Amino acid sequence: MESKKIKEMKDDVILDIKVNKSFYLMSKAALMTILMDIKDDSEKDFEKFIKSVVSKEYKDMSDKEKAFYTLTLLVGEIEKQAIEKNAYDEKEIDISKLKQDVKKSNED
Repeated sequence: MESKKIKEMKDDVILDIKVNKSFYLMSKAALMTILMDIKDDSEKDFEKFIKSVVSKEYKDMSDKEKAFYTLTLLVGEIEKQAIEKNAYDEKEIDISKLKQDVKKSNED
């Protein structure tokens, strides 16, 4: 039998990873892509998907459920740490423009 050495993280390791805004936005966009893909199928499928993710163990999830769950945890942790470090700027946005932009992006 041919063997090869590989590196694998230890089971009990916890890493601190530095994340910039660009990586956060990319992670959030990936999460939203999965979310919108499911939501496009139908509202019923969307609710079923969310209930499925929260009720299953990770090992029993489909690949799409695993990706959604993993990105949700990642984005949530980034946001939690940003709140803890007071790393948010508050700004006002034009809600009507935001609605138009969302509507336009859904038409594309």
